[in-house]
Amino acid sequence: MATFVLVHGGCHGGWCYSRVAERLRARKHDVYTPTLSGVGDRVHLATQAINLSTHIQDVVSLIQSYDLDDVILCGHSYGGMVITGVAGRLADRIKTLFYIDGCVPDDGQSLFDIVGPIRAGAMLDAAGQTGVMMAPPSAEFFKVNAHDSEWVDRMCTPHPLACFIEKLCHTGSESQVVNRTYVCSARYHSINKPTYERVKSLPDWKTALIDCGHDVMIDEPEALSMLLHEEASH
Repeated sequence: MATFVLVHGGCHGGWCYSRVAERLRARKHDVYTPTLSGVGDRVHLATQAINLSTHIQDVVSLIQSYDLDDVILCGHSYGGMVITGVAGRLADRIKTLFYIDGCVPDDGQSLFDIVGPIRAGAMLDAAGQTGVMMAPPSAEFFKVNAHDSEWVDRMCTPHPLACFIEKLCHTGSESQVVNRTYVCSARYHSINKPTYERVKSLPDWKTALIDCGHDVMIDEPEALSMLLHEEASH
């Protein structure tokens, strides 16, 4: 049995991992699917003060509160920023960093730095006049399959903009997590494609390409859960 902590991306919540979690639990794994502060079922707690550091602390607190060790820590999309920050705090408790079409930030990078000025500008525009909460992109933007698009549009919530502006400063402990996997979606017009191309040539990374949209856990829960189960056996 392995321990998984599955961190969602921007505007999503722990709900997006329900199908993957069900499959992993059926294989007797221990699975946690936290919702980050200010989004999903915690959107009522949203404030201007919520930023990337808040979300890193959300996951750090979960791991510490449940005294989790040997964690396979997964991050989807923006969640890649979060799990990288968690590794800088709790590297000794993490077995694997598992990025799902996620951001892999260099030292001192924000999500806006990674996505580039055009996409960052669109995200700022989506925050409207208040500049606090970014409206969620559509399921069509994420290339979600037609059957689930209405569900995803209904479930996604605005996201605190400060999370995308704050830069992540590495502590140096991140490198202690030696197991790293990157899963890339083939159909999404993703800024993460260059990351996938870069890391797949590195000897300390495992990679996979899945023919689906950005929300891999929704479009291909069986394929993703199998990759996670295989990770647990290593």
